[in-house]
Amino acid sequence: MAQRQSLSPKMLEEITRIAVQAALDFQEKEKQKQQKAKKDWRLRNTKLLLKHYRSFVKHSEGVKEKLSVLESAEAIEDLYTDELAIESIKRSKQRTLAMVQFIQRMMNVYKMMCDTSGQQEDTRRYQIIYEMYIAEEKRTAEELAECHKIDTRTVYRDVNEAAKTLSVLIFGVDGVELVR
Repeated sequence: MAQRQSLSPKMLEEITRIAVQAALDFQEKEKQKQQKAKKDWRLRNTKLLLKHYRSFVKHSEGVKEKLSVLESAEAIEDLYTDELAIESIKRSKQRTLAMVQFIQRMMNVYKMMCDTSGQQEDTRRYQIIYEMYIAEEKRTAEELAECHKIDTRTVYRDVNEAAKTLSVLIFGVDGVELVR
């Protein structure tokens, strides 16, 4: 018959130590992945806000007039529209207007930061973000590169750097990457 070998207490201790270390390493890697995903999420959302800013402005144009029309429609009792839909539209318009105003304020703060930094790159980054996403007339990366006498890749790098700063302004402390 086969004899059964048992592990020595020293071997069991070593196996346990290795298993615990492997579990801790895996847990740390997962935590880092989640932090990176959270950071990417904020940066992505900032870029989406910038990309769709002009649409938000159009959506929120004349909000006060549209809201009064919607409120008038609510007052009509034989209105065949669902009341919930009217409330939803009103909230959407109001939230969009609030977001547009918030983005405008954060862009003003960013402009002040860039102007007071004394760095030519910061001023250029603000101008690029503004002209690419905020100004009424949209300009392409190629047009901006030619205007600022820089490479197109530099335009995109400037957009990324500006978006990082704007993420902090827009999302507050959640926009900051805490490094250990």
